[in-house]
Amino acid sequence: MDRATLADRITESFEDLPGQLGAAARYILDNPGDVALLSMREQARRAGVQPWTMTRLAKRFGFDGYDELRQLHGEALKEQALGFAGKAGEQVARQRQGGSHALARDIAAQTAAQLGNLADAGTLEALARAAATLAAARRIYCFGLRSSHAVAAHFTYSMTFLGEKAHLLDHVNGAGLDKLRHATAEDVFFVTTVAPYTRATVEAAASARALGLTVVALTDSAVSPLASLADQCVIISTESPSFLHTMTPAFAAAEILAALVAGEGGEEALAEIAKTEALLSTLNTHLLDPAPRAHRSGKPK
Repeated sequence: MDRATLADRITESFEDLPGQLGAAARYILDNPGDVALLSMREQARRAGVQPWTMTRLAKRFGFDGYDELRQLHGEALKEQALGFAGKAGEQVARQRQGGSHALARDIAAQTAAQLGNLADAGTLEALARAAATLAAARRIYCFGLRSSHAVAAHFTYSMTFLGEKAHLLDHVNGAGLDKLRHATAEDVFFVTTVAPYTRATVEAAASARALGLTVVALTDSAVSPLASLADQCVIISTESPSFLHTMTPAFAAAEILAALVAGEGGEEALAEIAKTEALLSTLNTHLLDPAPRAHRSGKPK
């Protein structure tokens, strides 16, 4: 389990946590840095609970004790402090020690596990709620920058098969949010960013919320700055043995959302997909002819 997954589990069960356990859980969600750096007694004092409450909370979420929970936060804080260059150094050392095959296997195995986590009950519920909100929107304004830009663009492309309701906001020339002048309270702002969070993305989400749009976020933690701004939030994991976080679970979540929105659209969505497919066929967009057979040398006959 990584810190983002733990935060997601705490958030999902927060309403069921009684009294002091709830106060301790809120402290952990709001102060991840303190969890890593302060003693358990000091954290309990700041949370306004008894020290043994922190241990009870840790055991409730599957840890042997609170020190194990603190260690999880310490590792996350270390990775954040290392940054891309620091993580690259760790990756190089790991690769030299275990070899390229082992590193590639570790990356693939962790990514596969993260994709499997999308089928968890809490994540499925978040995806279903978000899809229903997106399907009911008059327009969907999609926004993401840096590594998250491709995720927002892929979601927008998928949605174009269903009509003209999805619009990608391009931030290249600084006029990306100008399209929001046409937005109304019936519209949704679909936004994505992961740690290290892009400041302009968080500010864009805050602007959309101030304009009255419903904000649907795709991010990596319940304590992400997007989570507090969003009306609905889908949490995915991005941890990777690589120097760079993985965006594969985010792409998968975006594809699931597009598929669910299509299903919510019923016959109207089917008609739009058929119309798009007919146009692509008319324009001869896709290469459908079989590729020429090649000799063993790779040259065509």
